[in-house]
Amino acid sequence: MPIVALIGTVAFAVAGYLVAVRKRLDLLGVLLVTGLTAVGGGVLRDVLLGQVPRLFRGPALAPTAPAVVILATLAVALATRLHRLTDRRARALYLAADSMGLVAFATAGAHAAIDAGLNGVGVPLLAFVTAVGGGLVRDVLVNEVPALLHEDLYGTVALLVGVALFVLHAAGVPSQVADPAVFLAGLGLRGFAVVTGLRLPRVGEGREP
Repeated sequence: MPIVALIGTVAFAVAGYLVAVRKRLDLLGVLLVTGLTAVGGGVLRDVLLGQVPRLFRGPALAPTAPAVVILATLAVALATRLHRLTDRRARALYLAADSMGLVAFATAGAHAAIDAGLNGVGVPLLAFVTAVGGGLVRDVLVNEVPALLHEDLYGTVALLVGVALFVLHAAGVPSQVADPAVFLAGLGLRGFAVVTGLRLPRVGEGREP
């Protein structure tokens, strides 16, 4: 598993775990929400590319297999009692993990699209689907409005990451240079949006109900 995909899987697993705990789900519910958050976007990406999802390929018990990474993250979360954090600290950890997972999976999705030969429309869209797919499934499952529909520059960041990586790849910039730069820029933009409340305009905002 590439390092960026590993980062995204762990980060989204933590984010999914925190949501499941906040919703007071049982152990099976926690496992399902954690797992779907961590792999949902990757599964959608692979299906769109006409591939068998990575979750079902390769040795199931390999150290970097998605299922093993998710279970290990869940075990660490339980062992360190993350579910006992105060609401404020849990919210801060959730935002940090979700933002890191968003940018990491957008990067992984963009590279998968570039490797598949997709164009300047396909690369950002696949980056978007990979980044928001798991969170979308999670939010629907726990009966919340998906974050990408209302949170500060959530899906927009994923699209911008995809556009940036496509442009840099087309310009011949090595991925060893492009990936860290775009990752940090995307994470910085998402963090700035969270701190300042920066978001896209809402249609009909300010009108009388």
